[in-house]
Amino acid sequence: MARWCYRHRLPVLLLWLGALVGVGAAASAGGTNYANVFSLPDTDSKTAYDLMEQAFPKAAGDTDTVVWKVDHGSVRDASVRSRIEPALAEIAGMTGVGAVSGPYSGPRGAAQISRDGSIAYAQLTFTERANAVPKQLVQHVVDTARGAERPGLTVELGGQAITRIQQPPAGLSETVGVAAAAVVLFLAFGSLFAMLLPIAVAVFGVGIGLFSTQLISHVTDVPDIAPLLASLIGLGVGIDYALFIVTRHRRGILRGLDPEESAVAALNTSGRAVLFAGGTVCIALAGMLVTNLRFLDGVVIGTSLTVVLSVLAAVTLLPALLGLLGPRVLSRRQRRRLAERGPEDETASSLAARWSGTVQKRPRSIAALAVVVMAALALPVLSLRLGATDQGNDDASTTTRKAYDLLAEGFGPGFNGPLQVVAVAGDMPTLVKDLQGTHGVARVAALPPAHGVTVIQVVPTTSPQSEETDRLIDTLRDRVIPKAGATAHVGGVTAVSKDFASVTGERLPYFIATIVGLGFLLLLIAFRSLVVPLTAAVMNLIAAASSFGVLVAVYQWGWGLDLLGLGKAGPIQAFLPIIMLSLLFGLSMDYQVFLVSRMHEEWVHTGDNARAVRVGLAETSRVINSAALIMVCVFLAFVLSGNSGAAMAGVGLAAAVALDAFVLRTALVPAVMHLLGRANWWLPARLERRLPHLAVEPREEQPQQAPRPGASAVHGFVRDTEGDPVQGAAVTLLSKGGRQLERVLSLADGSYILPVPAPGTYLVAATAPSYGSRAGHVVVEDGPLVYDVELVAGEVDAVNQPAADRP
Repeated sequence: MARWCYRHRLPVLLLWLGALVGVGAAASAGGTNYANVFSLPDTDSKTAYDLMEQAFPKAAGDTDTVVWKVDHGSVRDASVRSRIEPALAEIAGMTGVGAVSGPYSGPRGAAQISRDGSIAYAQLTFTERANAVPKQLVQHVVDTARGAERPGLTVELGGQAITRIQQPPAGLSETVGVAAAAVVLFLAFGSLFAMLLPIAVAVFGVGIGLFSTQLISHVTDVPDIAPLLASLIGLGVGIDYALFIVTRHRRGILRGLDPEESAVAALNTSGRAVLFAGGTVCIALAGMLVTNLRFLDGVVIGTSLTVVLSVLAAVTLLPALLGLLGPRVLSRRQRRRLAERGPEDETASSLAARWSGTVQKRPRSIAALAVVVMAALALPVLSLRLGATDQGNDDASTTTRKAYDLLAEGFGPGFNGPLQVVAVAGDMPTLVKDLQGTHGVARVAALPPAHGVTVIQVVPTTSPQSEETDRLIDTLRDRVIPKAGATAHVGGVTAVSKDFASVTGERLPYFIATIVGLGFLLLLIAFRSLVVPLTAAVMNLIAAASSFGVLVAVYQWGWGLDLLGLGKAGPIQAFLPIIMLSLLFGLSMDYQVFLVSRMHEEWVHTGDNARAVRVGLAETSRVINSAALIMVCVFLAFVLSGNSGAAMAGVGLAAAVALDAFVLRTALVPAVMHLLGRANWWLPARLERRLPHLAVEPREEQPQQAPRPGASAVHGFVRDTEGDPVQGAAVTLLSKGGRQLERVLSLADGSYILPVPAPGTYLVAATAPSYGSRAGHVVVEDGPLVYDVELVAGEVDAVNQPAADRP
């Protein structure tokens, strides 16, 4: 398939362009129909909601609030009314506004004025839900209401529809994230064309995915946060997957392969790994379905679809783009050097090689330091409290936050989250009296019954997000209502949020067990080891705990919220643990596969665990860190989205990816694997025979054949007298008669490997510019032989001791 896409690059590109334009046009014509459906079967708040829906079927549309305050006098003054009443009348006459209930008319109007007379509010009901209300109408409402302001009279507005117009322009967070990723890619590749390839793949995958999600919202319930989360994860994985493939393709061209053959080889190796990685992300996302929360179904559909399209773009569109660029995927300097010096291997960077050697020398110290760092960051998770954010968590400069604070000031903290006690049987006067006498209740108002259902509004004395309000809900359900002998249920937004958090907390262990178990099985099959997948599972749990610790410190404790402009501290969104864990386990699996597959390949070739871990880390850490840095930039950019859930997910995932890549995969995982030694690759023989074989990333064909497992080989390091690696040293294997059998160059960490045709006695010679030559006889038996070489600067023709004589 890769070869076909490479050779038919123009038709492939046109097909993708046509799909993007076609799906985009259909989505634009159909519009959106997102719906936040919190279906919580067998919960008290869901029962209350169903009863209210039956009794008051016309209570539809979004209800928003206009709040005003006077610095002096009263809102009842004629000078205030003469400015507010015309504005409310104009709003009531707008097409799309169903009704406006103000404080200056009607029997209940007086209740909409605070006791001191300084604050009042009016409720306006749109004819549509918040997401369907045109932004032009909302902006007109806001402008009209704010136009009534004068010195000493402040007007603010709150509600879901109002929130839409104070959000940043659509696509701002995505644009910032892509721009930051472009900078990282340019620094990594040094080529403008190579930089554009991953971005183009991500744009096509995410674009079609978002348009498709928009169309799907017309046939099933998709929450409004789904497209934001889909673009967040889609941009991250789309750019990263293309980065892995382009990196392998560039390496093939540098080794002298024809661009077409290099692209085919890259797709046959890294492309297979991308398919595996994308599949693991989708499996992790699908794990959300075990929670049986309908709200998450739309999130699974949107994010999984975007990931699948990003993978398809990486394995079909990318080879077509590689065909269009040809050798220009390399930088000018690389193309010039390739023409002058000929093919060469792309080796690990000196920094990565030195770090890999340091981990091998001090695994206990590095592992202990990494564990201390992760444990310290995970400590705040002990204070984790799930709930729901509201407009009280908005930035202090927004009109919704100001309206929220004004209502709390004038009518009490609980006014922004009243409870609804929905009763169908019992002594209503007694129930109302008992509710009024309950500690923590500020006001109680019973509405006229309809269809045998009575709704009693209960305003708590505490804010909707406080723990005291949660305890009040439990008190009403467990003591007050049963004592009154009534059949009633506690509902309202605050009760729904509490029930949603409780249900999520109860089902979270099953969800974690599902995704950890699936990840363990996949890695078990891929790497034929029990320890590797077990280590990965433990590391994923550590990363999750630490990232949630960061999230609690920032959003729940408020550390840095003002600096980042993220609003006011509050509980963690109840749905966030499930979404974050799904994405985190999927992304962590990607990095684990990329790192350990290279280690596994080296282990199969040499049977030397220390070398396998060292070489695997040295050769993959740069790509892993570059990919992680891109994801961190993309995720943090979603702080600018204006959506509290997406911003919270962005911060949490950015912290999770940074800790996973820079601490776990770069330090703790290789350190632990050094300490475990050969046990890393242990698998019971009975299990080995029964497991299916899965090639995550088949080894790319090398110009020089590597030794087979158990075959004879000589490998080791070339270092100077200070112990530093010597890169580019020529290491040659000669027969007893002096005939050259093999010749390789040492890598950035000084390592080399020479395949040996058969057991016997050979001569190994090493030389490098500015160093003297070294040569020594080695006796090779069955299996690999470790032989390190030390070169001395300026020394000539120094002969190394035979391997058999070395300690």
